[in-house]
Amino acid sequence: MSPHLISEFRQRFASSGMTPDLVRDFQDEVMEFYEAKGRHEMEWRLRFDPYRIVVSEVMLQQTQVPRVAVMYPKFIEKFPDFAALAAAPQTELLSAWQGMGYNSRALRLQKLARQVTDEYGGVLPEDPELLEKLPGIGPATSCSIAAFAFNRPVVFIETNIRRVFIHYFFADDFVVDDRDILPLVEACLLPDRSREWYWALMDLGTALKTSVPNPNRRSRQYVKQSAFEGSDRQVRGAVLRALLACDGKNIEEIACSVGESGERVEKILGEMCDEGFFVREESGCYRVQR
Repeated sequence: MSPHLISEFRQRFASSGMTPDLVRDFQDEVMEFYEAKGRHEMEWRLRFDPYRIVVSEVMLQQTQVPRVAVMYPKFIEKFPDFAALAAAPQTELLSAWQGMGYNSRALRLQKLARQVTDEYGGVLPEDPELLEKLPGIGPATSCSIAAFAFNRPVVFIETNIRRVFIHYFFADDFVVDDRDILPLVEACLLPDRSREWYWALMDLGTALKTSVPNPNRRSRQYVKQSAFEGSDRQVRGAVLRALLACDGKNIEEIACSVGESGERVEKILGEMCDEGFFVREESGCYRVQR
């Protein structure tokens, strides 16, 4: 959208609020952007299979689109449905997840697949309230799954949607709360095209990342991600790779493999055992949970 048009939206919103005419004009502009510049080629948008939507949404929670675009088709090929993922050995699952980061998502995704298989006969429920009760699915993700898999007219905010609404309607506010944004998201929803509408907003929000200073820094919900280098996240990933490559190592061997102190590695191993990644054997060696 041109700066002139953005300014017009802001002035109209400031003077009269979210009027029907402003809603309609905003919808038209967002959808025109989507038709011209939307990311239509992303593989998880080509089929509305609920399982594939769930996998993509969990992957996209904390991983950038280019990385997911590489990993997603390989993961789907290996685990094509809820039943296959539910039955997969954990070593295979974690090996397939390597390169995605935040490996606990993989464990929660498998728990979700088992719950859907056991409780729902392999059929994902459509109700966001039921989706939110599944492992690893929070309020925003439950709604995004409902929208993308079932075209449900749900209302939610995620980082790109937040960026769009702050940029277009809260230019003069230094702090913007999601409670102020949600009524606008609800007012602007295209109820019969929920799937396309949210894809369009997300694509526009992504485009804004490269063209304007990040509006999300003015969000009350904004949290800056901590540095990865030297973090426990980095060490956790290294420990997991070491044990996937060779099971049955003790603390000293693992610490040597990852180049960290035994004390730090022991702490991380304890946490990851509690989370279900590893098992500590009587010998004092660790292996990946089967």
